[in-house]
Amino acid sequence: MPVSILILYDPKGPAIESLAEAVAAGVASSNSSQAVSKSIFQATTQDLLEADGLLLGSPNWSGLTGSLKSWLDEQGDLWEEGSLSGKPGAAFTSGWGRHSGLEMTLLQLIHWMLACGMVVVGLPWSDLMRTSGSYYGATAVGGITDEDLAQARELGARVATIAAKLKGG
Repeated sequence: MPVSILILYDPKGPAIESLAEAVAAGVASSNSSQAVSKSIFQATTQDLLEADGLLLGSPNWSGLTGSLKSWLDEQGDLWEEGSLSGKPGAAFTSGWGRHSGLEMTLLQLIHWMLACGMVVVGLPWSDLMRTSGSYYGATAVGGITDEDLAQARELGARVATIAAKLKGG
């Protein structure tokens, strides 16, 4: 049974779009998974509801962008309805400094997922994280590197694999 993973992101900046593409490639590398990549200007509430998993991305603007926060707020009471409960979710972000709040942005995205009852998926520690990424999610600092893209692909594959397991596949 194929799983559909929504990659939803605020497209402010080329680095976040590159991470979204890498996340989608990771999802596609997982057997019987389909990546549906949409910016917040294309996505609907129905896209969230139909997805078996979610990868949520925002550039770091001292936390998630105001436009993504507004989009999430406009989705109604999904948290109260339990509409996303039990679905896996993960986060990715990009910024200009390693200590400029990247993990805070990831935690804000994760907070929204937890409020919706989602199962949060992170990255297990690896030596690669000494220079790229976080166990909270995939990151890029300044220009995007091959290591950043590798972390994003791994995160996409992990969410797809877990979604398939949770769906019973």
